[in-house]
Amino acid sequence: QVQLVESGGGLVQAGGSLRLSCAASGRTFGSYRMGWFRQAPGKEREFVASIVWSGGFTNYADTVLGRFTISRDTSKNTVYLQMSSLTTEDTAVYYCAAGKLALVEYDAWGQGTQVTVSS
Repeated sequence: QVQLVESGGGLVQAGGSLRLSCAASGRTFGSYRMGWFRQAPGKEREFVASIVWSGGFTNYADTVLGRFTISRDTSKNTVYLQMSSLTTEDTAVYYCAAGKLALVEYDAWGQGTQVTVSS
């Protein structure tokens, strides 16, 4: 069973940076893609970024392209989301997710970590 544990959230001023981590366990992830999603109060959960575990191919939402960077450390089974030039619009609960490459849906989710950007 896949387990995902996020960390690194917190309060940061607009224009600042923050790095989220997602520790993954429970299986080998060679055939998985890992994603970050976020959900702001009163809004639907939205895609932020994803990375293919084997190969490192990445994809980003337009709203974060150029400001956020997703990466993974295969030796630590950890996925990162480096966030820079943060704005108040980035305030949300951020979730790590894992999904098999052969499937469209992500089938494992972390508990989320709160990111709050103050003006």
